[in-house]
Amino acid sequence: MKDTENMKNNEEQLFLDTALQHEDTVLPLHSAIVLFLMSYCDCKTFKTFLVVPEDSHRVPKELLLPSNLNISLLSRKALPAVVQSCRLPAAIEASSAFCRAGLAVVLRHIIHKTHVADPSRKDVLELLGFKKTCLKACAEVSQWTRLCEISIPLAVENFLKDPSATIPPEVLQLEKKLGEPVRVHNDDKIRRQKMQQQMKSNETGEKKASQEETAQSSSKQIPSLELTAALSKLSVQDVPTKTAREPAQIRKAKTSDLPSLEHVFAEGLYFTLTDVVLLPCIHRFLVALQQVSPEMIYGLPLIIGWYERVLQVQGVQKAAAACNITFLQFLHVNSKHQEPTASFKVDTEEKELPESHFLGGPRPTMTKLKDHGVEAVFSPHPCPSQTIDWGSLPAAVSPAEGKMSSDRALRKQQQLNNLLSVITNMAKPGDTIVDFCSGGGHVGIVLAYMLPSCQIVLIENKEESLLRARDRSNGLGLTNIWFIQANLDYFTGKFNIGVALHACGVATDMVIEHCITARAAFIICPCCYGFIQNTVKTTFPRSCCFQNILSYKEHMVLCRFADQTAVQLPPERRLIGKNCMGLVDLDRALAAEQYGYKAQVISMEPESCSPKNNLIIGCPN
Repeated sequence: MKDTENMKNNEEQLFLDTALQHEDTVLPLHSAIVLFLMSYCDCKTFKTFLVVPEDSHRVPKELLLPSNLNISLLSRKALPAVVQSCRLPAAIEASSAFCRAGLAVVLRHIIHKTHVADPSRKDVLELLGFKKTCLKACAEVSQWTRLCEISIPLAVENFLKDPSATIPPEVLQLEKKLGEPVRVHNDDKIRRQKMQQQMKSNETGEKKASQEETAQSSSKQIPSLELTAALSKLSVQDVPTKTAREPAQIRKAKTSDLPSLEHVFAEGLYFTLTDVVLLPCIHRFLVALQQVSPEMIYGLPLIIGWYERVLQVQGVQKAAAACNITFLQFLHVNSKHQEPTASFKVDTEEKELPESHFLGGPRPTMTKLKDHGVEAVFSPHPCPSQTIDWGSLPAAVSPAEGKMSSDRALRKQQQLNNLLSVITNMAKPGDTIVDFCSGGGHVGIVLAYMLPSCQIVLIENKEESLLRARDRSNGLGLTNIWFIQANLDYFTGKFNIGVALHACGVATDMVIEHCITARAAFIICPCCYGFIQNTVKTTFPRSCCFQNILSYKEHMVLCRFADQTAVQLPPERRLIGKNCMGLVDLDRALAAEQYGYKAQVISMEPESCSPKNNLIIGCPN
């Protein structure tokens, strides 16, 4: 490791956080996970910086960093401007305009960069799992991503600060997950092979011997068929295909009668990025738990079995040695899943999801609101006649330049007319405007071109969409635009106006919350009302007014019918859908007013520009 004052401009840079704890500099789990993956991949494609709390020209002695990576120190105040707006870890391209932030996004990027640099490393690409979607869903909507990316690392770090004999509920939730049946792509074939294996075992009397062997070693708790499939994947080979035809009773067996598969690794049979994320967390937790209450470890037999299997994966031991990790060795653990003992049993049940459909329709709910004086009210459009002269703009600015029909391009232009007319009348020189859930940049790129004195920030979780936006921006030569691939929670920068066009489901509410926290104005067009449901951070109804009248289930009735505004539906049905949309968005506007905002709901003009044609506009008082 060496110090640095100036960063090279010709390579991608990676920034990892440090923290102060009891006057010592420590490496947070997110940083440790990133370094472990880089060691596992032997990734040398980044210039890596360890961000220290203050100026420093020496390595903190208490930090043991990977021996196979070149890491430099950097003061937090020396971070590039776009990175200062994000939570670490973060990676930035040489242009300093495209940033990737957040644990899952950065880890997936490291894997892609490693494979691009060395296409023979198919084992690294396999970490992304089937369809390459491992940890791709953002933590705001995926309970599994949230558990692995946020909840378990945070719970373990809190446990390390104050170790006790109480196992965190997040760790118990992982133990519970490891005991659930596994579903993987093409598992029907493997399950039929398992049924045939079990039948042969019963016929030859090997089942009893197998059970005795299982009790002797936790590493053998997984049936050989699952383990064989898992290990064959690690060597990037297919499971050998049987040449002999399966017996008729196996071929004709119903899917419901097939035996379930058991976990080998965290997401099922195959070693993935999720295991890489969890290993440093669970290792630190087990080390700390062993010091305060060693007997408690044996109440987590599935986690211990998983831990020991991960250690057998080729490359894990080497990466651990580079990261100065010394793995624990356990006495034999009973492999059968046990319920947590009373001393540390907690409720790990997930929240019940809302019912998929309801009886009675929306009229009783709308009538109930009307009886309490609440009806869908749409305010006049603040800029009804202001439109953009698209013909005077470069072709790359217009959405018509993309891969869409002329009719759809016209409707997209009409949608942008509504948003941009409000934003341009609201914006001042020097303002920072954030295009949340930006997609391919239809809103942000026009804003950057029309408002050169403002800084435009595009935030999007999908890399493919953001790369298209970057290419369009580069073609226009725009210099007042940043691109951040991240979940909303990883953006922490200050801004003046937040905008989102067709933010799906609860994303609308997350954007509003982000704007309220920053005391920024917002102009948001919601979408996908049927996807709205309670999450860890957001519950419905949003406002006190609606909470006093409607239950969660009644509010979900409005959300489901708010999606019924398609042009092919009967006019009466579309009118009901429009009113439901208005009520859901009125609830959002009233919730914003509780935080000192003036908020209103308007209809875009013409309303035919989109079936989801509401705009929620809010300004802090």
